[in-house]
Amino acid sequence: MSDNGQNPLREGIQTFVVYVEDKPGVLNRVASLFRRRAFNIDSLTVGPTDRPGISRMTIAMEADEVVARRVEANLYKLVNVLRVENVTHIPSVTRDLALIKVKADATVRAQVLQMCEVFRARAVDVAPEALIVEITGTEEKIESLCELLRPFGILEMVRTGRVAMTRGSEVPSVNPEFVAAQVPDGEAS
Repeated sequence: MSDNGQNPLREGIQTFVVYVEDKPGVLNRVASLFRRRAFNIDSLTVGPTDRPGISRMTIAMEADEVVARRVEANLYKLVNVLRVENVTHIPSVTRDLALIKVKADATVRAQVLQMCEVFRARAVDVAPEALIVEITGTEEKIESLCELLRPFGILEMVRTGRVAMTRGSEVPSVNPEFVAAQVPDGEAS
């Protein structure tokens, strides 16, 4: 235990940013690594970066610090992984996006739109009996809006999963030679 009475190895959501070569099968190999070790992925998003041929994954999982270091080391073992960064304890901006289809006929539409405005959500589709609302923010913000919309009737919802970016002007290198030099010794098992 640390001096403040909290266990520094406590479990919590760990967020990894993983840069990979944009090649077929890479996502499958990353997911298989988690499956083989019986780790559950809470959130996984993948998309292109500003560099051709490189994709960026944001992976969130519940784990303690020891397991997080093991996951990071094992990710580096995968051939197409260029860089892994655990951003859990680094100042970063984390966001999720949700589209929520909610019942909203003419009698309650103004009330639903007013609630959405408070959360900086916006209507992206309006039908006679429903609205589709788009919201971007933290998972907690999205959950809070969902709780308020449930009494009206959520018809359908889709979420992107977490994306994260560290604050400041530093940009991680995705140069394979740099990455090979950064793999921690003795933690690759």
